[in-house]
Amino acid sequence: MSFKKLWTKLFTRNDVFDEIALHSAGAIIRHRNPFENIEVPRNEDDLTEEFIEKWVVPFYSVSLSNANDITIETFAETAVAMSPDIVLKLLGDFDWRTRITGAYFSAINNYHEFEDIIGKHLLKSEVCYAGTGYCLALATFGTDNAKQYLVRYLDYYLGRKDLWFDQADAFCALAYLDKSQADKLIKKWNSFVANKQNWNLENHIKQLSNSLQALDQIREIKTLYLE
Repeated sequence: MSFKKLWTKLFTRNDVFDEIALHSAGAIIRHRNPFENIEVPRNEDDLTEEFIEKWVVPFYSVSLSNANDITIETFAETAVAMSPDIVLKLLGDFDWRTRITGAYFSAINNYHEFEDIIGKHLLKSEVCYAGTGYCLALATFGTDNAKQYLVRYLDYYLGRKDLWFDQADAFCALAYLDKSQADKLIKKWNSFVANKQNWNLENHIKQLSNSLQALDQIREIKTLYLE
């Protein structure tokens, strides 16, 4: 089966092999939403194993909020060789691993040209796990456009108490960019977390702060490689 076609199977009856592939890609919770028909770039061809081994495997499972020196060095070294074409392929794949990696390097290399793709991915929320990377990238870009993606996401998904997605990451990213705007959503936030006893906003704020510091360190080391 061609994995590039997985996105077309989100809301259809599938055989067991398609279901396993969708689950592995991160499409664990499939849900109807107002953003599902927004178009995003899709790869025409599947990514090769060599491509994934080089550009994805070392990075997708890393939490930048507690990255060690080796991890930061690896990100910095790879960021030098990274290009917009590679990131576009990462973001155009239907898998959380490739997408979060694409979001990470968009943030590291300040690839603002991918702001709309990342924002749309966040709104559509086709796959789990990648949202942390999307929110981090949008927080890094820091534009009004990035902020509006976070506002649109929160305005809808804070009303979906059944979907335990990336609301905390998005709320922290918005508060980082515009606290007054986040304050306007605090009632929705409190209502959303009323049935989520283990959701701790302070922990997410700390994770975002740590991740932003890690990005600064990665960029500093990258600069040394370029000298």
